[in-house]
Amino acid sequence: MYFASDNAGPAHPKVMEALMKANEGYATGYGGDAIMDEVRAQIRDVFEAPEAAVYLVINGTSANSILLGTMTQPWETVFCSDWAHIHKDEGHAPEFYTGSKLTLVPSTAGKMSVDDLQHAILGEGNRGVHGSQRGPISITQVTEFGTIYTLDEIKALTATAQEFGLKTHLDGARFANAMVALDCSAAEMTWKAGIDTVSFGGTKNGAVAVEACVIFDPDLAWEFELRRKRGGHLLSKHRFLSAQMNAYLTDDLWLDLARAANAQCVQLAEGLRGHDGADILFEPQANMIFFNMTRQEHKRMLDAGAVYYVENGDPYAGDPEERLMGRLVTDWSITAACVTQFLDLLRG
Repeated sequence: MYFASDNAGPAHPKVMEALMKANEGYATGYGGDAIMDEVRAQIRDVFEAPEAAVYLVINGTSANSILLGTMTQPWETVFCSDWAHIHKDEGHAPEFYTGSKLTLVPSTAGKMSVDDLQHAILGEGNRGVHGSQRGPISITQVTEFGTIYTLDEIKALTATAQEFGLKTHLDGARFANAMVALDCSAAEMTWKAGIDTVSFGGTKNGAVAVEACVIFDPDLAWEFELRRKRGGHLLSKHRFLSAQMNAYLTDDLWLDLARAANAQCVQLAEGLRGHDGADILFEPQANMIFFNMTRQEHKRMLDAGAVYYVENGDPYAGDPEERLMGRLVTDWSITAACVTQFLDLLRG
């Protein structure tokens, strides 16, 4: 009954097999390995972008931060949701790599609106040399509340960015979960919707540690390479990144894993809706659920072996009737039996 995070789930056996195979013999380092040539072609095919620049790093923080650093000057500001992952969970790494600041845009269920984004943009870049200049927009997809921007919502946000001559980055740590939920193509969710760069996640969806940085403007490619090296994220034994991504993409494994995670989330949400003591806060759209329940109910579940995060309080100290927010996340390896066990325990 482990629902704390999709980061905590196992890597898929095919990814592990690929790593073992890549460990045989010798290979050129720093991304010069033959597997990376195949990965580059795979990702270009997935995104229907034959000219895209493709690079691999070990985690989402480095992917987001180096991409944003490539898109941002130190005197500019990055616009993002007040619940964006780059704001809430990356320890100021985006600010460190860009040398700039983040301007937080109010959100509803983790999503920015066009009006709020426009208001935030208009609030910057108008104080001359004394204030921040306008920089790129970053969209978290899936959001930190498990919600998803529709294609039309992404297009509207990128159109707003373009009105001001700004570029847009997509933080896609859960890219596959969003894409299968929207039943769209990778191209439709990115460059066809006005996205300029993408952090294409693998770690949360069955890889060990690999994310792809996809850049649709080739003019940004060399600067990204320099920043990746300067930032300490160009791996010498790069083949082990390449092998993971190669296995992840082969035969659409990445889509199968995301579908499995999303499907178990649906079952979990249906069971929660049938329990009077639990209130789902945001309509689950991918593989995350946020819900309210009394402190004593959280404690009972956790003591019985359920593993998940309680977000806004200590489940073991305080008023037993106070309602606290919990977060449940399903990954590819969660089984129907595990979901049933959790729901049976919830019902007492």
